[in-house]
Amino acid sequence: MAETRSATQWLISIAAFILIIAGLKEASQVVVPFMLAAFIAIICSPFLNFLTRRNVPTWAAIIIIVFVILLLLSSIGLLVGASLDNLSQQLPEYRERFASEMSMIFNHLSSVGINISYEQVKGYADPSSLMSLFTNTLASLGSVLTNMFLVIMTVVFILLEASEIPKKLAYALDDSGHSMERVNQFISTVNRYLVIKTLVSIATGVFITIWVSVLGLDFPIIWGVCAFLLNFVPNIGSIIAAVPAVFLGFVQLGAFDAFMVGVGFVIVNVVMGNFIEPRFMGKGVGLSPLVVFLSLILWGWVFGPVGMLLSIPLTIILKIAFEANPKMRWLAVMIDSKAPPQQ
Repeated sequence: MAETRSATQWLISIAAFILIIAGLKEASQVVVPFMLAAFIAIICSPFLNFLTRRNVPTWAAIIIIVFVILLLLSSIGLLVGASLDNLSQQLPEYRERFASEMSMIFNHLSSVGINISYEQVKGYADPSSLMSLFTNTLASLGSVLTNMFLVIMTVVFILLEASEIPKKLAYALDDSGHSMERVNQFISTVNRYLVIKTLVSIATGVFITIWVSVLGLDFPIIWGVCAFLLNFVPNIGSIIAAVPAVFLGFVQLGAFDAFMVGVGFVIVNVVMGNFIEPRFMGKGVGLSPLVVFLSLILWGWVFGPVGMLLSIPLTIILKIAFEANPKMRWLAVMIDSKAPPQQ
């Protein structure tokens, strides 16, 4: 009887999970702006606390934060939008350059007895296809920002409610003392992770922009923004960000400069990921490579490109929530990047 009850509970849990995921996918047009607003509000909350501690009224502090957000997003949007338009216009030229570079490489291979023609492989290596996919992905991310008014208004209301939420939870929960301790720990961990990850990602984007600018690569703002966004995806995010930049470096500047573009990505991501970020992050909240990959697929399928960018923060939030609940702690262990020490 106990085994039957346990199996039934598992089936109900799996069915509930499937229904929740299906519901989120159907409601993605509403959920994605709210999810972005929640992440922005979490990242901005330390700055709100910083201003209020210095006797700035809450309403004035929120106005300052919203103004800074709008200024940053509009500036980046204008720069990236203009760069994407120019990139789309230059795709035919890049295709011709790529054909020329590949023909030179294959001619050199033919001189040493390896006979391959560009005509045989051009269907598998078309730069315009890769760049079109890349620009379409960024454009779809930009389309989410068309709901900027909704996102900003949601951020404002979340920040206004931030100070009252702990009081409401303390009143609503039965064991308020112990429960609030776990809730505060959860909020603090999520907040710390998102703030540090965002600052490290900004630094990564700035360094990549400077590096590719020095090398003379076209559209450095685009590659910096890509490095910033994809730094939220551990393990494979830096590789995904580097591929189109290295590809363009090969087409525009040649093989050596393309190699140097790749070296820059490797150095920046190794330093940031292995030295800077662990120093400030403290206790790791890592995920296993399999969980990272599955998270990309799952959240990308549910929420599209925004889901892929936020897949790791979303999964880490779930992991932190599992760790805070003794009954769900085994799930946190299963998706962690490291096995627990032997007792």
